[in-house]
Amino acid sequence: MKVRQARAAASRWVAGRAAAPDFAGAYLSGSAAWLPADADLPATSDVDVMVVTTHEQVPPKPGKLRHEGVLLDVTYLGWSDIPSAETVLSHYHLAGGFRTNTVVADPTGRLTRLSDAVARDYAKRSWVRRRCEHARRRIVDGLATLDPASPFPRQVMAWLFPAGVTAHVLLTAGLRNPTVRLRYLAARALLHEHGLGDFHEELLGLLGCAAMTPARAGRHLDAMTRVFDAAAPMAPGTRFPFAADITPEARPIAVDGGHELIARGRHREAVFWITATYARCLLILGPHATTGQREGFAELAGDLGVGGPGDLPRRAGDVARFLPRLDQVTEAVLAASPATGPD
Repeated sequence: MKVRQARAAASRWVAGRAAAPDFAGAYLSGSAAWLPADADLPATSDVDVMVVTTHEQVPPKPGKLRHEGVLLDVTYLGWSDIPSAETVLSHYHLAGGFRTNTVVADPTGRLTRLSDAVARDYAKRSWVRRRCEHARRRIVDGLATLDPASPFPRQVMAWLFPAGVTAHVLLTAGLRNPTVRLRYLAARALLHEHGLGDFHEELLGLLGCAAMTPARAGRHLDAMTRVFDAAAPMAPGTRFPFAADITPEARPIAVDGGHELIARGRHREAVFWITATYARCLLILGPHATTGQREGFAELAGDLGVGGPGDLPRRAGDVARFLPRLDQVTEAVLAASPATGPD
């Protein structure tokens, strides 16, 4: 399916909900907003639909659903999340959804005005730098959430996600989509394009998977798949904000997407999402997780240099000590990026 067809299907889904009294508009984000309209939408990709609501308390994320054969990932926002162009331009996840006009419904015209203002200044270097700083703060703030009293999978995520935001800092500097699952693959392309391929190896080393073999990655993916299939039926009844990613509808992305990367020889770039998904599944399963499922996760974490909870402060420290090196390369990417205007 072409991206334009997927966008049209998403627009029709939105149109079917536009009559709701709390509906304030909708726009597209993620890969469907960044890819050319005539490109093929990968089978392992979804279409991010951001629905703006007038509710003071934003409804929970409904997650992934099928519409006309397209996998939609629906998220609700309130106007307080996107109150001004300045707020959006400063937020590295929000800004990409407005760099071009991806508004699909706008009953008041407010979304279009916001989109036009963000698109005008999106590539200005001062705003790019501010978004890089925002992503960098996410690393520092994320590491601070490491809680030795929390379950081991949650502790791993408190280290894993800040480590992964290092790729987002670089993608933001290069005016690229800060994709979630494919962040390391996208960072690899950016860094090689700028003659900085060696730094990609440093990123993978920080994650602990630089020496990961295809066979080992495949073993971990198979173990994660079994846990995914056990957790997916339980996800709708949980309160975890990420539960929408652990459902049968999401399986093509979490599981098939991992197989696709391994088949392409990008097994190391697949490890981040394999680990994140495995950890989330165990949290959903909670006390229902089997000893074998927990041991499989411990084996994966061990391959990343986390032999147990006691290793996580050290691995978090590795990320913190890496930041000056990240700053140096970020500046190189900024200098080579198509950003415009003075700092």
